[in-house]
Amino acid sequence: MLARHARDGALWLAIGVSFRRLALGYAMSVGLGLTLGVAMAGSDAVRRGLGPIVTGLQALPSVCWLPLGLLWFGLSDAAILFVIVLGSALGVAISVDAGCRNVPPLYVRAARTMGASGVVLYRRVILPAALPEILTGMRLAWAFAWRSLMGAELLFVAGGLGHLLETGRELGDLPQVVAVMVVIVVLGIVSERVLFDWVERRLRVRWGR
Repeated sequence: MLARHARDGALWLAIGVSFRRLALGYAMSVGLGLTLGVAMAGSDAVRRGLGPIVTGLQALPSVCWLPLGLLWFGLSDAAILFVIVLGSALGVAISVDAGCRNVPPLYVRAARTMGASGVVLYRRVILPAALPEILTGMRLAWAFAWRSLMGAELLFVAGGLGHLLETGRELGDLPQVVAVMVVIVVLGIVSERVLFDWVERRLRVRWGR
């Protein structure tokens, strides 16, 4: 069945639909997570107010956001993007906050002695020093985004690999279900390595590791 979908183009179309949603949702997640994480790291008041909320919401399974997304956005891609963003942005925010706060104080004091402050301090010193930890959070967020996407596509059938998986379940086609699961795992591994392995190697060289 999956071979037939590959020949008629349905498999490649599903992969394209899923990756388009994933790329857009993940980009939005990183933007939101970086903004929220920097805000928490730069202000104790913000961290005390938002930190427990972010940590608590991070523990909520991403698929739990789908009913809310459907109520707000209806049966549309916006609902799926909503699930992806809420499922992965909070992990980025937590890693950015932790990474910025784990920067050695000596770096910050030295930068301030040379006149750096505010945005310049974060852009030139704190964020580059925290980048290894931030990258780890972004890598985990990619996995969270991938899982969120599959959960949303399974419950809200609108094309994509989740659609093929749900179709196999409805038809009782076990080989198709297993084959699509293998495709999802392989694509997740390959995409993660393509996106992050090269960057991590460059960082290890730069940091002398």
